[in-house]
Amino acid sequence: MGSIFSVFKKGLEKSATKVSRAISGLFTGTRSYKTSDFEELEMMLISADFGIKAATAIVRDLKEQYETGHIATDADLVAELKKKVIDILSRNRREINRATEGPTVILMVGVNGSGKTTSIGKLAWKLINEEKCKVVLGACDTFRAAAVEQLQLWSERTGAQIVSAVHGADPASVAFDATSAAVARQADYLLIDTAGRQHNQKDLMAELEKIRRSVSKVLPGAPHEVWLTVDSSLGANVVNQAREFIKTAGVTGLVLTKLDGTGRGGMALALHEEFDLPTFYVGLGEQPGELQFFDPVFYADALFEIKE
Repeated sequence: MGSIFSVFKKGLEKSATKVSRAISGLFTGTRSYKTSDFEELEMMLISADFGIKAATAIVRDLKEQYETGHIATDADLVAELKKKVIDILSRNRREINRATEGPTVILMVGVNGSGKTTSIGKLAWKLINEEKCKVVLGACDTFRAAAVEQLQLWSERTGAQIVSAVHGADPASVAFDATSAAVARQADYLLIDTAGRQHNQKDLMAELEKIRRSVSKVLPGAPHEVWLTVDSSLGANVVNQAREFIKTAGVTGLVLTKLDGTGRGGMALALHEEFDLPTFYVGLGEQPGELQFFDPVFYADALFEIKE
């Protein structure tokens, strides 16, 4: 377990520095707190990408705890702050919805450059190497030639099978074929890659619904999960982007990518407070083993790592 935490700690190092800088100046020992102190804490959390909604809720609860005598020292306040973070990140936490019969189908959606294809490749590696599963990859990003090539490389690297088509083919048709192949080959998982799209491109958003219908024709009840990949470097700005995908694409969970390259790991709080969707995986580095199943306690521990 310690080695897994070290991945979280390393991957969230930049975010931990930002968070500790934001709050360290406020806490200097045992003292009385004024309303202005809580207002400053709220602004500091917002600056650390916790989002307005999460920061407001956390600080409101902390102020109430202080006023009722449950918080007496700075150490109490920091401990309670960390507890609030874990509580928010733990909401609706659950296991992956797995198929009772046939392959479990996971559809990955998100904007251009959010890390869908890379996340699918890393997830395939984990499922094959750590869980000894049989995995099929569905290359439904038929508009970006590099996406199919990238997924093909992951197929070769991991031993996963791949179903693809010619450039410009109908993505829903490829999804149908990939699902049929996964069923015929008795795969444990089918991971479907989709083209990146902006949340305000209504025709492309509608295409995701067509892909979902094609999959369900072959395998009723599929896809079992629809995961939105979120580029963590965008911070709390991803909330509006995520809202449209959740509204139109039937999103059931989140994958937070590129956390190691940004100081904006607080954005996980913004997303959880806003949508109550579980985060399943977090990308904490370039290597396949640095895609980790989301652990709220490890995440909070790493986020509040105090820097010298």
